[in-house]
Amino acid sequence: MVIRKKFRHLATTLAAAASFTVMAHAAQAQEYELSYGHMNSPTSVVGMQADWLAEEVAKNTNGAVKIDVYPSSQLGKIQELAEGVSMGSIALSHNTAGAISSLYEDFGVLDTPYLYRDYDHLMKVVDINSPVMADLNQGLIDNTGMRVLYAFYFGTRQLTANMAVKTPADLSGVKIRAIPSPVYLTAVEGLGAAPVPVDWSEVPTALATGIVQGQENPVNVAVDHKLYDVQTHMMLTGHISAAEIVVINEDLWQSFPQDIKDAINKAAETVRQKASKMILENEASDLQKLKDAGMTIIGPDDGLDVAAFRAGVEKLVHERFDEKYSKYFEEIAAVK
Repeated sequence: MVIRKKFRHLATTLAAAASFTVMAHAAQAQEYELSYGHMNSPTSVVGMQADWLAEEVAKNTNGAVKIDVYPSSQLGKIQELAEGVSMGSIALSHNTAGAISSLYEDFGVLDTPYLYRDYDHLMKVVDINSPVMADLNQGLIDNTGMRVLYAFYFGTRQLTANMAVKTPADLSGVKIRAIPSPVYLTAVEGLGAAPVPVDWSEVPTALATGIVQGQENPVNVAVDHKLYDVQTHMMLTGHISAAEIVVINEDLWQSFPQDIKDAINKAAETVRQKASKMILENEASDLQKLKDAGMTIIGPDDGLDVAAFRAGVEKLVHERFDEKYSKYFEEIAAVK
């Protein structure tokens, strides 16, 4: 990675000219300008947390580190963002563990369906200081040149479609969008559907044109992106509880003096807690917003056979991932 002194960072809507800029001034400390690209709406909690990080980092470093945030896939699609951080063309981004697994396969274990006992269990597992995350993070550094800065609760994924679904049989032959990664494709197939990999930036069009008949995401995503305009039903399958993973380029990280690292880590923990709690607390109200917008919500009380969906998903997960992930499954289960 090249560090250029006295270089003005020029952002375009297509790509960042460089992941970061270091500006040295006589008799002054170094200043850093970093690019943070992501795919989400800037008004979503997931999008806002990137802005919160920029604010907290600026405050903690007395302005020595400036983070420029580029939302809504301005710097690339979901996979391109991960690759950009790995290569150093983008300083930071956030992504699902499943998407990151295309660069380091082991990381996909964190998005395994029906993996976590509850919210607290998930948050302990994805804490960067947990044994599980420390192991995965070192592998990510060694294999991709990026590291996890922090991980926050992204929500519990539910199924949406333009039809009522109560059992896996109802999804037979139905094309459902899945994140283009093995664990998500497996989850959708296990639910009984035909998974179709589609990048998030193309999902609204895919739903509107019938390329797919449904998708799966946390309720906050359905609200933020107005999926009620193109989907009539949400099924509370709760098949994946997941964290969003914020990554930073490793060469960039190692270029920071310790006081800058400490300041960024402090900001990261503040934002991790704030975003996680907001998403958790908003889940009930977001569900009501979908109802108010005309979406039909189907849960266990309405005949949704969650046990059948879980059995179908877990069968495929064991068949496809036990050999690869059994060690991690045991370690995650042991986290108290």
